[in-house]
Amino acid sequence: MSLPNGSKTKRMAQKVIRIGTRDSELALWQAHTVEKKLNDLGYKTEIIAVKSQGDIILDKPLYELGITGIFTKTLDIAMINGQVDIAVHSMKDVPTALPVGIVQAAVLERANVLDILVHKGNLDFLSDIGTIATGSLRRQAQWLNKYPNHSVVDLRGNVNKRIPKLKHSDWSEAVFAAAGLERINLKPEDFMDLDWMIPAPAQGAMVIVAMAEDSFTREAVSELNDIETEICTYVERQFLKTLEGGCTAPIGALATYNEKDDTITLKGVLLSIDGKDKIGIEKVVPIEEWKKLGFHMAQEILNNGGKELMAKIKKELKK
Repeated sequence: MSLPNGSKTKRMAQKVIRIGTRDSELALWQAHTVEKKLNDLGYKTEIIAVKSQGDIILDKPLYELGITGIFTKTLDIAMINGQVDIAVHSMKDVPTALPVGIVQAAVLERANVLDILVHKGNLDFLSDIGTIATGSLRRQAQWLNKYPNHSVVDLRGNVNKRIPKLKHSDWSEAVFAAAGLERINLKPEDFMDLDWMIPAPAQGAMVIVAMAEDSFTREAVSELNDIETEICTYVERQFLKTLEGGCTAPIGALATYNEKDDTITLKGVLLSIDGKDKIGIEKVVPIEEWKKLGFHMAQEILNNGGKELMAKIKKELKK
């Protein structure tokens, strides 16, 4: 006689799900959030801080495995080497094509999707000249499109380092993803929501990836999946993938589900790096059409000047 529930409990007692993370405060917050959710479901977990990929030797070149993401590379390698079972990422940082053998296991319910402007208490610069700090080409291009008389400076590093940099600089303000600051309680008093700026595809969402062959872990993690967020981020990332062809272009996309009408809306934008050229699109379709929505809208942009604009962007990025 089989006892499926009992056997599952037994399996859960045996297997510890190892959660890989980088050591930034935001990465650790994400790992602990997933750990708590899995613990609440009765799964055992362990958080493992993973060293940089320089310490790890693979028997195959990175490009053969399709490992490309600058923020995800270290954890991809740790998973392939069997050091960890899952990794948790800010989904906007994850390349649209995952490495061979790694799959998307769950997308958590989305947080705040907006970009915010963190400033120094005075917004006069908006009608005058100002210097904006951001490390994102998408934010830079959209800002310069709206404020062509402003200048943009590069701002890198994790959010804990970027906030102090702004305070001790001559810049007017900096642009951040609201979700990252909110998750680790770094959102300051002096900020403004940029609801006119189209966010990065999958901004505000967290994704968990696992090894394709690890059915126990994939099944466990799938219980955390939020279907609405999964569909919306799929549409946005399909839009990105269709446009991009492997280069980091200034692309924004936001899909939203309307429960009342059972429709999905996608807003998308492609801009030149200097923000002077902008091709935007917005469409509402019945939810049944979500699977190809990102692809069709990206094609529409490509056929309306987007191909030429992408060629120009790729040329500029090679300089």
